[in-house]
Formats: sequence, C-alpha cells, structure tokens
Amino acid sequence: MGYALARHLVGLVFRLVWRPQIFGLENIPATGPVIIASNHLSFIDSVIIPLVVPRRVRFLAKAEYFEGAGLRGWVNRTFFTAVDAVPVNRDSQRNAMVSLRLAMDVLAQGTAFGIYPEGTRSRDGRLYQGRTGVGWLALESGAPVVPVALVGTDKVQPIGARVPRPAPVRVTFGEPVDPAPWKAAVAASGGAGRARREITDEVMSRIAAISPQEQAHAYNEAPTESGN
Repeated sequence: MGYALARHLVGLVFRLVWRPQIFGLENIPATGPVIIASNHLSFIDSVIIPLVVPRRVRFLAKAEYFEGAGLRGWVNRTFFTAVDAVPVNRDSQRNAMVSLRLAMDVLAQGTAFGIYPEGTRSRDGRLYQGRTGVGWLALESGAPVVPVALVGTDKVQPIGARVPRPAPVRVTFGEPVDPAPWKAAVAASGGAGRARREITDEVMSRIAAISPQEQAHAYNEAPTESGN
C-alpha cells in the first residue's frame, strides 16, 4: 500500500473516530525543510502528527519494526513503511548523533521531520525540558522549527496500551522559531552550544504557551527495563 493511499485511509478513520480539533496549520511552511517539534504523551503521537499535517512528515522508528516475523511483524512493517518512517537500529537510537544525521538527510530532501525534544514520553503528563538535538538540527539545517502541542493522546493510547481507544484529541501548531538570528550570531562570534540551548528553550517555551501541561523544569529520563 502506497504512502498517499495509506495516509488517506488511516486519516479518514482517525477523523471519523476521534474528530480531532486542529489549530494553527497556517504556521507550517508549505514547502522546504521544516522541523516539527512536539510534546510527547503517547506512542500514537507519531501517527497523529503525520495525519494532520498537510505535507509529509517523517519520524524515526526502531528498525525492528521493519524486521519482525509472522503476522505482527507484517503488520508493523506494512504500517511503518506506509507512514514513511525512517528506520534506526537500537544502538543508533542510543547514539544521538547518528539519529540527528538521519534527520539531516530528511531535511536535506526538503521534507518535514518530526522530533520530540523531551526525548521520551511524559509518564506524569508534565512538559519536560528539551534536549538540544532540536537546536542542533535547526542550526545545521537552517530549517524553521514549528512547535506542536498535543492534548488527549495519552487518553487515546496510554503508555502500555496496545489498542487505541476513543478520546478527544487537540493538536495546536504554534508560530515557527527561525534559527537565522542564532546562525548569524554563531557565524559572527561562535558559541554554537549556547545557541543550541537558546533555540531549544525557545521551542519549549512556545510549546508550553499552547499546551495546558505543567512544566517540569527538568529532563525526562527514560525508565529502566525493570521500570517498564
């Protein structure tokens, strides 16, 4: 099944069942590379964003989703291929720079790339501090960063749940962060690390402005295997 057909069919079901409220689509550039930076509440976030954005958005997905055997393996492989996910192996996931290079390849093609600056899903509903990968991508690519606030996806598919359930969903796209002033400042006097931090903080500030979440002012650490 091709990307366009899969997106149309899944999108039709999504709109019929969840009837999402969508705001701020005018903030997404119609063409050219763009970084879609969202809060992260649920596994299904990476499905909903590509369905509501009116252009192709690619996310990273574990390579094992493309390699499984049996019926479940076929379903995962078909689904993640249809939504045009970018496979990344488990070791590379732990290597942030490898993942960022894959993201740069997507942006170099003039495509939208989706990223979660918090790094992992929020288990308590709070909005955590952003990691500077999104700032690095913006500086290196020059692509604008569109902040996104998802509401309700943690009710559609709570952490640990395999089957989505009906629940209200709201998606809000904020005004883009343009990295040009920071790129100019770095070119003039250096300080790329500080620029990455400032871009990231600005992105998270704009997400917070359109999200009802309480801010945690700390990094969200992924749970250990025993904590899953």
